[in-house]
Amino acid sequence: MTIKPLPPRCPSCGSGLRVVRLQCPACEAEVSGDFDLCPACLLEGEVRRVFDLFLAARGNLRQVQRELGVSYPTARQRVEEMFRQLESRPRPPVPGEVLSRLRSGEISVDEAERLLRGDAD
Repeated sequence: MTIKPLPPRCPSCGSGLRVVRLQCPACEAEVSGDFDLCPACLLEGEVRRVFDLFLAARGNLRQVQRELGVSYPTARQRVEEMFRQLESRPRPPVPGEVLSRLRSGEISVDEAERLLRGDAD
């Protein structure tokens, strides 16, 4: 079975996607829920390629440089951009914390819903 990369955005509207079901390929057991995606799963295009090359090279920038066919400073710049994107991803809210803030009156129902959906400010 060929595993396809996870699409980072909805192909229909462009919104972020959620993982709601996992399946074991061996026994076909399924687990349903609302699971967080890792930050690397949200990288797209060339940045994702740089991430994959960086891991395969075990962090060796010279090897990344050779694989990309670019100069060392360019490879370093692309790896830095990859790290910037990984670090700039907002951390998903913890549902229990959002509900506690709602119960205490710190936030409104609309604000809680927005936070739980992961909508930007």
